[in-house]
Amino acid sequence: MTQASATQPIEAPAGAVLLEVRGLSLDFGSSRGRVRALRDVSVSVPRGRIVGVVGESGCGKSTLAFAIIRLLAENAMITAGEVRLEGRDLLTLTPRQMRDIRGRRVSMIFQDPMTSLNRVLSVGQHMIDIQYRDKISQADKRRRAAEALTRVGIADAESRLRDFPHQFSGGMRQRICIAMALLVEPALLLADEPTTALDATMEVQIVGLLKALQGELGCSILFVSHHLGTVAELCDDVVVMYAGEVVERGSVRDIFKRPGHPYTQALLECDPGRIHEKTRHLPTIPGSLPDLVEVPQGCIFKDRCPHAFERCQRERPPHYPVAEGHTASCHLLDETRGNHS
Repeated sequence: MTQASATQPIEAPAGAVLLEVRGLSLDFGSSRGRVRALRDVSVSVPRGRIVGVVGESGCGKSTLAFAIIRLLAENAMITAGEVRLEGRDLLTLTPRQMRDIRGRRVSMIFQDPMTSLNRVLSVGQHMIDIQYRDKISQADKRRRAAEALTRVGIADAESRLRDFPHQFSGGMRQRICIAMALLVEPALLLADEPTTALDATMEVQIVGLLKALQGELGCSILFVSHHLGTVAELCDDVVVMYAGEVVERGSVRDIFKRPGHPYTQALLECDPGRIHEKTRHLPTIPGSLPDLVEVPQGCIFKDRCPHAFERCQRERPPHYPVAEGHTASCHLLDETRGNHS
């Protein structure tokens, strides 16, 4: 067992964890060999809290969300780990058992509202169809659908149930997707970059809507995003991913005030909201993601890290404590305690 795999994920008090991902590893088959997309990923989502997952494109954020709900491509192979929802390991369930959980205990909002809805079905038909498990009349299902649209801020909901997706703007379509996801009042909502395709004004509205609905319904949310400002506004806790690994986890306040990993620090420095002077050049992180077919030895971030030293080349860092409930996988945190090697 490696040092990192021996490190346990941060957990909420006993009985308070809704979702617990432990040591999850996932590969994708390719012509070059296995792409090791997720490696030893551990994440906890407490009941009633919003956990953000951040990182560059290609870091495994969306793959994690799809692995949790088990909507994976045919070339995906989960090689290790557990995904426990309310104590039940989803990875051991049959396809039929998993279908009973999707749309009942866990729902998902997908990234692109322009393609998430079937263009040949009315909005009302979408929302009635997802209530297929409920033994109530069509009229009651339609009434519930209209109430859900009203809840997400769509005016004249009853008449708009007759409209088709192309008759709504992108922001309105995302509201419809949110209404559909929350119609069954799930315990866990997975949101895969739900504001990416929206303009800044609509993004603010959707974030505010999610926050209000989460408070009203009391569900937990795993919110995938690359927008740090959105995560700071919406989330209670943050998981930072890089190249398929969790490199830092903690509360929003701790990570934004005192980032412990050089990658997290670099992400924050690249946030346009932190640029206070006019410039023609936006800050970037030099270099590119490593090849995940041949995962390099040692720290996964070492080739792009300005602070890397010899130990980083040969030894994968475990998660060191930064503050209470806040850890980061960086040998520099061990160095500050005088544990040189």
